[in-house]
Amino acid sequence: MPRLKPLAALGLIALFGYQHSFAEDRQLTSELGPVTLQTIADGLTSPWAVAFLPDAQGYLVTERPGTLRRVSADGQVSAPISGVPEVFAVGQGGLLDIALSPDFAEDRLVYLSYSEEGDGGAGTAVGRGKLSADTTALEDFEVIFRQQPKLSSGTHFGSRLVFDREGHLFIALGDNNNRPTAQDLDKLQGKVVRIFPDGRIPEDNPFISRDGAREEIWSYGHRNQQGAALNPWSGRLWTHEHGPRGGDEINIPEAGKNYGWPLATHGVNYSMLAIPEAKGKTLEGTEAPYHVWERSPAISGMAFYDGERFPAWQHNLFIGALAGQALIRLQLDGDKIVHEERLLESLRARIRDVRQGPDGYLYVLTETPKGQLLRLGLSSE
Repeated sequence: MPRLKPLAALGLIALFGYQHSFAEDRQLTSELGPVTLQTIADGLTSPWAVAFLPDAQGYLVTERPGTLRRVSADGQVSAPISGVPEVFAVGQGGLLDIALSPDFAEDRLVYLSYSEEGDGGAGTAVGRGKLSADTTALEDFEVIFRQQPKLSSGTHFGSRLVFDREGHLFIALGDNNNRPTAQDLDKLQGKVVRIFPDGRIPEDNPFISRDGAREEIWSYGHRNQQGAALNPWSGRLWTHEHGPRGGDEINIPEAGKNYGWPLATHGVNYSMLAIPEAKGKTLEGTEAPYHVWERSPAISGMAFYDGERFPAWQHNLFIGALAGQALIRLQLDGDKIVHEERLLESLRARIRDVRQGPDGYLYVLTETPKGQLLRLGLSSE
């Protein structure tokens, strides 16, 4: 067989899956001791989120342009999984978050959030499909939620998916870069919504039967939420969102409460002018941020650490930073944030997602300069 020319080889890789061999462990420093870093897979295209398949079957990774791939336990990256919905891959839009059903071992359902185009613009949608036994296809994909109205031209879709202990699905949404809509209860921009996994609306949601309000809404007044996780000790949802220029924040959304955007913010417009609607950093009748960065790291992804493998990381919260090009470690005392450390800055990579794996390691997705799935641990333990 003749030797393939470079472009032909790339074509075969695109068709049949990436080529990969594990990189050697790299050792970085941290306040808690040396950090080991291993490359599980590279060559990913704008990866956005990762989920862990059971029984060491590997990982599912979303790529923003619209592909879902399986990464095997030994780092081989598959061809695109079929059955994924068409996405609006413009600007910040595309295929976004992923979550496995809490009953995945029985139902094999995979949940995806993504941006879709419609009348008036684009918005976030959420759907689910059954992963085939050979992991090559999503079968019978159905949409269970659509952000309405559709107002985005390519920005501020959010979005993250979190199941709680009672079987509800939380969806953390962006404001579509239409600031006032975050305060409008008849619109789903800038909201956390709470539904059942099949799309039904719980009867104890805070705006049930309220005239002029969408019944899916759990909380409102959010800007562009790209991190959400369930606190494993309290069972409460935590989210974080991008501020404008400054004012990235963490919130612990409670039913029916208003988190201020754009009436209250610690940031300003990118032009350095004030946000037109803003009345201050805080405002009576709205909830102040639980934690705020006056200078935006541009946060994305969120994971609490409750694993047994690395006790020094217990009761820590990890958050990715895009512009900040770091993994932020927040040490907790109960719910109180008592210390911050920035890890992986030497990589000079935008960190899009962070998750705790079933093996007790941390996993991060880097977006640039090349998309990678990395595994982190503490070498001293």
